[in-house]
This record gives sequence, structure tokens and C-alpha cells, in this order.
Amino acid sequence: MTEHSTASLLVELLTEELPPKALARLSDAFAQGLAERLAARGLLEGERAGAALSEAFEAFATPRRLAVLVKGVRSVAAARAIREKVLPVSVALDAQGNPTAPLAKKLAALGFAELTLADLERAQDGKAEAFFLSYTAPGASLAEGLQAALDETIAKLPIPKVMKYQRPDGEDVQFVRPAHRLVALHGDAVVPVRALGLTAGRTTLGHRFLSKGTIEIAKADDYETQLAQQGSVVASYTRRREQIRAALLAKAAGDQAVMPDALLDEVNSLVEWPVVYECAFDESFLAVPQECLILTMQTNQKYFALTDAGGKLRSRFLIVSNLATDTPRDIVQGNERVVRPRLADAKFFFEQDKKKTLAERVPLLKNVVYHNKLGSQLQRVQRIEALAATIAPLMAADLELAKRAAHLAKADQLTDMVGEFPELQGTMGRYYALHDGEPEDVAQACAEHYQPRYAGDALPRTQTGTVVALADKLETLTGIWGIGLAPTGEKDPFALRRHALGVLRILLENTLPLDIRQLLQLSYAQFATQPHVADSVEAIYTFLLDRLRGLLRERGYSANEIEAVVSQQPTRIDDIVARLDAVRAFAALPEADALAAANKRISNILKKSEDSTGTVDASLLGETAERALYDKLSSVAPMVQTQLAAREYAGALTALASLRNPVDTFFNDVMVNADDAALRTNRLALLSQLHTQMNCVADISKLAA
Repeated sequence: MTEHSTASLLVELLTEELPPKALARLSDAFAQGLAERLAARGLLEGERAGAALSEAFEAFATPRRLAVLVKGVRSVAAARAIREKVLPVSVALDAQGNPTAPLAKKLAALGFAELTLADLERAQDGKAEAFFLSYTAPGASLAEGLQAALDETIAKLPIPKVMKYQRPDGEDVQFVRPAHRLVALHGDAVVPVRALGLTAGRTTLGHRFLSKGTIEIAKADDYETQLAQQGSVVASYTRRREQIRAALLAKAAGDQAVMPDALLDEVNSLVEWPVVYECAFDESFLAVPQECLILTMQTNQKYFALTDAGGKLRSRFLIVSNLATDTPRDIVQGNERVVRPRLADAKFFFEQDKKKTLAERVPLLKNVVYHNKLGSQLQRVQRIEALAATIAPLMAADLELAKRAAHLAKADQLTDMVGEFPELQGTMGRYYALHDGEPEDVAQACAEHYQPRYAGDALPRTQTGTVVALADKLETLTGIWGIGLAPTGEKDPFALRRHALGVLRILLENTLPLDIRQLLQLSYAQFATQPHVADSVEAIYTFLLDRLRGLLRERGYSANEIEAVVSQQPTRIDDIVARLDAVRAFAALPEADALAAANKRISNILKKSEDSTGTVDASLLGETAERALYDKLSSVAPMVQTQLAAREYAGALTALASLRNPVDTFFNDVMVNADDAALRTNRLALLSQLHTQMNCVADISKLAA
């Protein structure tokens, strides 16, 4: 490499096996951190130091290495123009205007002892004057810049748990896992840096078993290719993940591979040279609910289940091995032996659980603490059951089914299967309820009442499930909030935001004609015997409206459109989408801007007046403009109310558009705050009636710029 050259930079840390669930995060932080710190030191060429930084580097990560390849790295950073404050004039000069000892000392410290006053710039610095020094600083070498960047990046890595270990030379080191080699290559030249007790070189290791031995990286750009060809390592995290996904799909051979993202990520973080093999288990295990089998394969063994086109579990499954062999029999048989006891445990749990009905388990919930201020899980179930019984009639749902489902919904928490796999609560409740002979709707509700569990999750399909889901989420909101555990910042340990969004989605997407405030009040009423629970209905209602704003923004409505509707504090949201669509249609009318501005003006006038109520006395309408507005309003109001009654909100707002001209003329020709008290009161009453009509669908003043 020449003295001032530009080339790719490779940095690799070879370690013991890194924690798989943290690998992707560590890789991103390592690569991004080094690239950003090199850019900050002027070591990246051209625009790579700016907005295109993400295109300047590529991250690599395997179970035993973190690496980054940064393109266009300078061997020496560009020189920088620096203007530095030296000293205030009052300190730098004595009473006679001569240089002081502190000035000479400061210049010497800066490395410019030979400079005189004539070489300095005297300029204003706030309220006083100061001397400034301008000079060009040579750029740092890559070795200096990389050393600092490496130290800072390693110190800032999101390490889940630091390990302390000792190097062979006795040096104590702290890192996520023991590090064994450090590679730092600029083009084909080693960069002399150190990290974690290691001195940088050009040698690394490949796959533990498939590699051809120590690998000497010729130049930075050859890294990925050499690791693949000589080390049997797919270094790119993203390409290795896609390779696994493609291989799973190919091996599925017409079936569906169950491969959640989290499992793909974890398996990808466990292998360097992925190979997919097919295994099988005894078909007798298929008598166990497939959710149990799939979860135990995923959680305990990191296997990928297969289902047929209809979603029914197959008795064959796929494994991702870190070993490539033409005779995988031992690998396949070994994994089949390992999975059998896991499936046998699931089968045992299932058979044991069926010996006791859900109904028999409910009383035992009294021994399970929900919260020390809210009582046991049994008390919680009783509240949910009572609340479900009050909600069901409001939805014309079956009261007895709702009560029964709410009574049984939490009982599966006491089963062995849910004890082993908490993720299966609800799912197992459904299976056990069906086994107990409970009605289909009750069984479905045992599973559905947790829905939606996350953003984008399906809503309950049955009416009974919908009732219990609302009761469950409302009880959680009012209880937890009522004992002072409302969400704060990033902290929301009881997932109240998720529960709030669940309530809103159920009401909104099912267009349920239920009053939110009434539901919250009904829920709070269930805590009458809990003295620690404060009445937080209004606070939760406000919280729900805030969540509603976010939900509607995700659906593409503008902030002004949303505020026009939500600022009116609706307690029913089943028709809120229709109102929003009407507001959007109204905003497109040529009369919209003028009427929105007028409505805003009317709101401000009425806020300042105490005489804005009452009926309009037609005999006092002496001005032509106010008579015209009154007549037009009188003819339009019945049409608007008819449209409102039919929930034809767009029609109601369109009818109001005809008020534009009389409203404009009124404000041009009529003095609202007349000296005559009777005239003033009458005109305010007219504006109040106009305001009521204009805001019957939404507060259109929110559309004003």
C-alpha cells in the first residue's frame, strides 16, 4: 500500500461461540459502530462519510466471529482546517497591551510557541473579545483512527452479559466471550492495532470441523470468498439466513415448513455452514395437539416442523445441521432419538391434564396471586365473568355462554402443559374445554379471549370470544391502572398499551355499537371490593383516544382529519371510519377551506362569550346578511339531521357546504358584538346554532391551516 492510499478495510474478531439470540444485534453494533467512528475521523472517502454510510460497509457474523468490511478507507485522514479559541483578550494581554505569560504558555501547549500576536485573530466572543488561532491539522493515520474506533466500538457493544477471562499471558479481559484472533487488513496490509489483548494479523480460522486449517486472508476484499472456499463458512449473516430458508423450502417438498422469524434467526446464529436434513417421529404422537409438538420442537430442539397444505402437522421435520456429509444417517438418527423424549413429555402432560376438567381447576386459582393489590387469579376470573355478563347483552350475545367461557378461560394456567409452555395458554384451554364437553363457542373463547396478542394479530372470530376478550382487557386496564401502574415512557410491564389497542381494534373492526366510557365504568364497578383501586376511567379514556390516534394514522388518515373527529371525544368508535372518510371528502370540496376557517373563528368568538346559548329571535334579525344566514341554516339543518340519523356523514357535510356564501356575507356585513345587548345575544345564539350544525360530524375547524 502507498503512504496515502484508499482501499477496503477488514476487521474481524474471532471468538468462542457467541450467544445466538444476541448475535444479530452485536453484529449490527460492531459494523455500524466502526464505520461511523472511522467516518467521524475523516477516514472514509467522499460521500461515504455522509448519508451513504450504510452503503460503505458490510457486516459479517457467524457463531464465532464479528466482522465488517468497510469500503473506501483512507490510510491517512484528510487534513482539517481548525479555528481554535486561545484565550480571552483580558487574559492574553496586560494593562499595557503586551502579551502575558498565560498566552505564551497556552500557545506552547498548542504546539505553536513561535507564534506572535500578529499571527492570531482578535474577534468577538460573546460579550468579550478573544484571540483565535487558525491552522491546518494533519489527518490522523488509519492505525491511530482505527485503534480509537475499535476501542470505542467494543466498549459500546450491547453485550447481554459480560464474561471475564484471562489471556494466556495473564492479562484480564472482559468481553461477551473469549476472543482468540483479531484481523485488521487495509487492502493487503495489516493495520497494527490491538483489542482484547490481541494484536491484529491476517490469519483466521474457518469451520471447527470442515475447515482446511488456518486461513491467511490475502486482502480485505477476499475475506468472504476465502472463508467460504477454505473455511466452509458462510460469513454473511443475511445470505446464510436466506440459504437456510431456501433449503428448508426445498426439503419441505410440497409441505409447508413452519419457520417463524425468531427461530430462523436463532438457528442462523448457531451454524456457519448450514445443511438441512429430514427426520421423522412416531406418528402416534400426532394424537397430541400439534401446537404442543411444534412448540417443543422449536423451543427445545430448534427444529422446523412440517404441515400439509391444510396446516395439519406431519410426522417428519427438518433440522439445520452445522455439518455437511454424504452419509447423514447418524445425524438424523441422533436427532430423532433426542426429539422422542420431548414429544413423549408433551404426550404425558396432555394425558395427565385431561384427567381433571377445567371447571375442577377453577377453584384452585385462589392459590395463584394475580397482584397483591388486586387479589388472586380466582378473584380476577370472577371480575371478568361479571363484566362479561354485563357486556354480553349490550352485544346481543349469549349471556350463559359468555359467563361460562369467562369462568373457564384462565383455568388452563394450572395445567402441566401450560406450566411447561406458557405460550400455550388459551390454546390448551380450547383443547381441554372440548375434551370436557363444553360448547364449541366456550372452547373457542378460551383461546380467543387473548386475541389480539400483538399488532396485526387476528381478532376473536366468535361472539362469545369477543365478549370475553373485551372483559379480560378492560379488567386489566382498569385494575392495573387503578393501582397506579399506568405506562410510563418505555415501561409497560403489564402491556396496557397492547390491551388498549386490542379493545380499540375489537370495537373498530367489528363496528360494535358500544360506549367506551360505559365499558370502563362497568369494568371499574367490578373492583368495588378492592380499596386500592382508584377510579381512573377518565385517564384510561384519554389514553385510549391517544392510542386511537396512532391506530388511525397507521391506516393512512392525516393528523388534521383524525383530530377533527377525535377531538370531539367520541365514546363510540364503530362509525369513526365513516366520519373520517366524510371529513376527507368534505376537505376536497371548494367550500371546505372557507368554512373550516369560519368555524374556527366562530369557536373563538363563542369561547369569549357567556351569552352564546339560547334560541334565535327571528324578529331581531334586522340585517339582510343575518336573516339570509338564519334562513339558509333553517333549511339546511333538517337535511343535515336526516343524513346524520342515517349515518350518511358525507351527505351531512356536503349539505353544510351550501352555507359558505351566507356565512362569508354574515362576517363581512354584520357586527356580532353589537353595542345593543339584545342584538349581540341574538347573533351569538345564531352562531351557536351554526356551530352545532357545522360540528355535528366532526370539528371541521381542525382542517383550517
